[in-house]
Amino acid sequence: MKKVVMAFGLMMLAGTALAAGKPCETLKSEIDAKLKAKGVSGYSLEIVAKGAAAGGKVVGTCEGGTKEIIYKRG
Repeated sequence: MKKVVMAFGLMMLAGTALAAGKPCETLKSEIDAKLKAKGVSGYSLEIVAKGAAAGGKVVGTCEGGTKEIIYKRG
């Protein structure tokens, strides 16, 4: 019984860690590295509140889905 309770507690802890999501700066750096590796230039990445993607394309979400990373050309 103790093992079941311990396993359940560990699963709950892991679930909250996954729900927190990646920090925005980490994800932005990863996306930037992938774009540079593909030879893409002349773009900007911006972290904005969710739903504020005016004028750009959403390329990632972070911090538990509360923020988005926007890709803009030029």
